[in-house]
Amino acid sequence: MSNQPLAITMGDPAGIGPEIIVKALEDPATRVFGPVVVIGSVSALEQAKAICATQLPINRIQTPEEAVEGQVNVLHTGSVEAPIAWGQLRAEYGVAAYEYVARSIELAMLGKISGVVTAPLNKEAMHLGGYKYPGHTEIFTQLTGTKHSCMMLVHGNVRVAHVTTHVALRKVPDLVTTDRVYQVIQLTHDAVKKFGVAAPHIAVAGLNPHCGEGGMFGTEDDEQIRPAVERAQAEGINAEGPIPGDTIFVKTRAGAYDAAIAMYHDQGHVAVKLLGFSVDSTTNKWTAVSGVNVTLGLPIIRTSVDHGTAFDIAGRGIASSDSLVDAMEVAASLITGGKIHSN
Repeated sequence: MSNQPLAITMGDPAGIGPEIIVKALEDPATRVFGPVVVIGSVSALEQAKAICATQLPINRIQTPEEAVEGQVNVLHTGSVEAPIAWGQLRAEYGVAAYEYVARSIELAMLGKISGVVTAPLNKEAMHLGGYKYPGHTEIFTQLTGTKHSCMMLVHGNVRVAHVTTHVALRKVPDLVTTDRVYQVIQLTHDAVKKFGVAAPHIAVAGLNPHCGEGGMFGTEDDEQIRPAVERAQAEGINAEGPIPGDTIFVKTRAGAYDAAIAMYHDQGHVAVKLLGFSVDSTTNKWTAVSGVNVTLGLPIIRTSVDHGTAFDIAGRGIASSDSLVDAMEVAASLITGGKIHSN
């Protein structure tokens, strides 16, 4: 895959990150990635190993080069030690989660690791610790000096990039500008090529119902989105849109497009999570949590689970590692140019 190992950041120590990491690394599906480095707390991972009854030994290392296959190789970072107060919101845990990410970015920028997969952090805990970022994407964007980036969610062959994400819905129309939509089309086109698609076909969603219906339901589709699509087409990108939000994702899932672009958070997230998340109606418990978050536009590869810290079940050993395994597979696919694919 690469001469450098893939890295996983542990996320908020009080969340399910430590548990899903030890579970994922024991999954045979992740053995094809070679040695993997975990950036986090050795004792927290030891505690998670005991809770989950996994077998791989915890191996404390000083550099990524020391990582070996068949072990949970940990670059111990920060001051958090077990016992972990599972499910508790603490400033020190928010600081630690930030420190894991910052170290991973440093190592990736130095070429010491091939890519970064992030376990979930808790935004409120991070803010209590003094780091006022909306989330992972903004940390990666700032610390890598990236000018333009966006979020893409991936589930199998469904890839959905976002023009806006963590902003109030009332602010979205002002942020859906021709320049921003064009940037996301470019980023999406380049990313899909890295997945191994030679000539990507990109679908661009409308903002308003029926794409504004000729201005009756809003003018952003005609005044901002359509010019962005036309600009991309003029530069040789096979983009199409605006396409109504109530049909674009059905067509994408059917294979009509290699990726779709959503205008706002819930427009894209609901579509992907309907594919990857399942709940048992008799117990109201999650039976499947899959899907991957990818940050586009960075000089390094970063993927993530598509769920949160799940404080309500942390420390019980029941959290699913499916999304983390998927995120590792997508990272590997990007590293190898599509030679390894997610399920």
